[in-house]
Amino acid sequence: MMSSPILPEMPILPEMKVLVIIPCLNEARHIEPLLMKLAASRGNHDMLIVVADGGSTDGTQAIVSRVAEQVAGVILLHNPDRIQSAAVNLAVKQFGHGRDYLIRIDAHGDYPEDYCQTLLQEAVDTGADSVVVGMKTVGFGLFQKATAVAQNSKLGNGGSKHRDGASGHWIDHGHHALMRIAAFRAVGGYDPAFTHNEDAELDFRLGKAGFRIWMTAKTFMIYYPRSAPYPLFRQYLGYGRGRARNLLKHKARPKLRQALPLVVAPMILFALLSVFHWIALLPLALWAFACLAYGLWIAISQKNALGPVAAISAMIMHAAWSAGFWLELVSGRQRRVSA
Repeated sequence: MMSSPILPEMPILPEMKVLVIIPCLNEARHIEPLLMKLAASRGNHDMLIVVADGGSTDGTQAIVSRVAEQVAGVILLHNPDRIQSAAVNLAVKQFGHGRDYLIRIDAHGDYPEDYCQTLLQEAVDTGADSVVVGMKTVGFGLFQKATAVAQNSKLGNGGSKHRDGASGHWIDHGHHALMRIAAFRAVGGYDPAFTHNEDAELDFRLGKAGFRIWMTAKTFMIYYPRSAPYPLFRQYLGYGRGRARNLLKHKARPKLRQALPLVVAPMILFALLSVFHWIALLPLALWAFACLAYGLWIAISQKNALGPVAAISAMIMHAAWSAGFWLELVSGRQRRVSA
């Protein structure tokens, strides 16, 4: 097998045993360069890279198997439950024994070459049980670029710390990157009932158990958003359902930035009454006007012509997140009543 090259000028850390986990489904376009970058960034660490595939049909599995034959320490793991939470749990169960940290990688993202090394350095320097990162969203086609603009703005992210690149500090939730395996196991790992928002749900249990989460400002991930309206709507519908399920499970309340979009789905339903009186359209029209005005402000202040299209992407995200939240809230209460 080929050995992985070592990047120059890596931080000098004691040798650690690290488990890198990549939940994956149909990522043939991205998986090989991602694996090669990760393999080249091992430095002096024993870093096992596990691709937990949920049943890809686009050739992803064949690509990973070929890379595994060429590069030591790359493993293809079949994830019969398909979802990301189950993928990480399974990888930790099978390969986490005797390893210090897990690093979770999104197959649909991109990372700086020193990403893993920086996370490990931050864990050592801060003593954190979990290190989370900011996300920088980028796109290529018209709609994807506009969605990236929306997600990088407060219109699309509501001021979320893992979206707007805050400075390093302790936090209660962020985009998962590194976690001490002992802490992960101590709280039972991810809840496999969650198809979305499993990271926030796990962070709730980590905090309750006394583990500490550090938001690093020294590295980040690059995320590529959905490139069409319907996949974006479906993604945020899942996010909304996941957030509602999280709040129901832990009997918590949504934060203000999460509560504000909740009114969108009710406004859409209320607008149906406009067949009886036009005033029923007013709340929905005011929301749409506010979004489009913010998009125009982006266009002027950032000199970005995609601002108005970004507003439309944000409106799709708001509506889907709100609809998903209310759907889960209603169905979740029905499940508890019938149980």
